[in-house]
Amino acid sequence: MKIKIKYFSDQIERLAYIDGKSDWIDLRAAADVDLKAGEFKLIPLGVAMELPQGYEAHIVPRSSTFKNFGIIQTNHQGVVDCSYCGDNDQWFMPAYALRDTHIGMNDRICQFRIVENQPKLCFEEVLRLGHEDRGGHGSTGTG
Repeated sequence: MKIKIKYFSDQIERLAYIDGKSDWIDLRAAADVDLKAGEFKLIPLGVAMELPQGYEAHIVPRSSTFKNFGIIQTNHQGVVDCSYCGDNDQWFMPAYALRDTHIGMNDRICQFRIVENQPKLCFEEVLRLGHEDRGGHGSTGTG
């Protein structure tokens, strides 16, 4: 599958798979960003893409993002649908700082994967589902 990509800067590294480690692709900060504890900022990721019809991108922090930078992604998972594909539709990471931090251009701060849209669903209301209960929230592996 080919994806058209526009880079907003010649200074950021181009996207690439980390062979053999994951099918997620790292995204990098496209600018130097300084945040004070309690501050929010949209961190530019320096890319726009034309996703195929029927697909979307899911953007989440890397496992080391909080440890390295003290930020959390405010929407916890960003979803970019295929209609967000204009020449100025740059991707961003909405970040909230829990400590003073500096994020440098090209720092890997989040990752994405492209997934097929959920199929059209129809909900059928019933009084019973007809299965045994598992034991409630947080019950897996207990008792």
